[in-house]
Amino acid sequence: MTADDEQQAVDAATRHTPVLLERCVELLAPALDAPGAVLVDATLGMGGHTEGVLRALPHARVVGLDRDPQALALAGRRLEPFGDRFTGVHAVYDEMPDVLRRLGLTSVQGVLMDLGVSSLQLDETSRGFSYSQDAPLDMRMDPTTGITAADVLNTYDEKAIARVLRVYGEERFAGRIAREVVRRRADAPLTRTGELVDVLRAAIPAAGRKTGGNPAKRTFQALRIEVNGELEVLERALPAAVECLAVGGRIVVEAYHSLEDRLVKRALAVGATSSAPPGLPVEPETHQPYLRLLTRGAEEADDTERERNPRSQSVRLRAAERLRPTPHHLRATTAPRRSA
Repeated sequence: MTADDEQQAVDAATRHTPVLLERCVELLAPALDAPGAVLVDATLGMGGHTEGVLRALPHARVVGLDRDPQALALAGRRLEPFGDRFTGVHAVYDEMPDVLRRLGLTSVQGVLMDLGVSSLQLDETSRGFSYSQDAPLDMRMDPTTGITAADVLNTYDEKAIARVLRVYGEERFAGRIAREVVRRRADAPLTRTGELVDVLRAAIPAAGRKTGGNPAKRTFQALRIEVNGELEVLERALPAAVECLAVGGRIVVEAYHSLEDRLVKRALAVGATSSAPPGLPVEPETHQPYLRLLTRGAEEADDTERERNPRSQSVRLRAAERLRPTPHHLRATTAPRRSA
C-alpha cells in the first residue's frame, strides 16, 4: 500500500463511524463462527461495519457491495490488510443473488444492510446530497448512471413532483412546493441545491419552517429516494437476501426512516409468521415460520451511541435468523429492476 493509499484508508476510517457496530457484530457472530463463513455487507459504504466484523470474527470473510465507485475504492484501501478475506463488488444490493452466483457461492451465513445515504455522500459537496451547501442537483449514489435530482425537478410534471415529495418525504406542503418548482423552472431550469432551498423557503409557510428540524430535509430525502429508486431496490432486496441465507444464517438491517423500516418489518414478519390457514388442528411443516426474529421490535441507539455518533439518532435495527428453507408457496418472485 502506497503512502497515498494509506492516507485514503485513514480518511475512510475517520470520516465514518459505523452505527451500532458492536450490536451488529453481536447479532451476526453466531452465524459467522465457523471456517468458511461468508457475510454479505450489502451496503459497504466506507467499510466500517465490514472492518469491525473482520477484526472480531476471524473465521469470517466478507463480500461487500456498493453502487458508489468512490466508496468502494475507499473501502477497498481501508480493508486491504485483510487480504482475500474481503471482496468488493460494484453492484446495487438487489443484485445480491447474481453477484453470489458469479462468485460461486450458493448461500451465505450473514447479510448486513445499513440503509440510506452514506457519510461519504453527505460529506462530498459536489454530490448534492446536503441542503447546507450549494452544489449541483445530482444525488445519485452511483454518479456514473441514472437520472439526477435536477432531471426530476425539471422534467416531472407538477403532480408527479408532489407525489414524490408527499410519499417519500412525507412532506405536507408537497403541492405548494411542486407548484413553486414548476413556476421557477419556467424561467430557467433548476440546477443547484441552493436554488432548491430558495424554492422551499418561498413555498413553505413561515410557521411550517419553525418545527421538525430543517424543512429542506424532507424534500432532499424524497428526491434522493426517487433518484436512486431506494425503496424499490429495498423491496426486491429483502426477500432476495433472505433466500441467499443458509439455514442458521442471520440478517441484520439498519433503517433510518419509517418508510424503510416498514418494509424491513414486513419482510421479516412474513418469514417469522405461520402461513397456515387459521383453525387448522395441526400446523403443516410447510407452513411453519422459516425465520426467527432476534430483536423485540426495532432496536434504537442508546444515549451514549447517539452522543458519539449523530447518524445513529434515527436508526431502527431489526434482525432475524433462518430456521429452515423457505416453503415453495412463499418464495417471492423477483420484480424486474428499474432501468437506469
